[in-house]
Amino acid sequence: MKLKLLFFGLAAIVAVKTQAQQSDEINQVKQVLESYKQAIESLDTTGTGNLFVSQSIVIESGKVEGRYQDYLANHLGPELHHFESFKFSDYEVAIEVALPFAFATETYKYTIVLSKDKSVIERKGVASSILKKENGQWKIWQTHSSARKPQTNH
Repeated sequence: MKLKLLFFGLAAIVAVKTQAQQSDEINQVKQVLESYKQAIESLDTTGTGNLFVSQSIVIESGKVEGRYQDYLANHLGPELHHFESFKFSDYEVAIEVALPFAFATETYKYTIVLSKDKSVIERKGVASSILKKENGQWKIWQTHSSARKPQTNH
């Protein structure tokens, strides 16, 4: 009887420890995604290359943009220079960790104000990302995002 209680006690401790480790991994992944989101909102991508593996893949709205460095140089970076502001709202993220990978699905709305004429662009977006843990750090390995105009109620 005592051996059975000891076994169940140890199993409970292992389960709690595993759940805490899983929660910690999820929080680390969330922090990477949050850092990237904050950089976009601040219109400053300085250092965001550190959030991606060197051979990352970025896919946006039906186009393979290539590695993050290429996407930043040829798409995102130049695009951000035309924005007065970029704000996310209604942000939700679901994360599943299966070491050494994590899988994230983000849903959100975003509002862009253009510098040129102060016009407003509103979109509803979704992104799915695969992150890989390298040398103790989570980094984005592949990300795919798309957006559409929000439906209007008639």
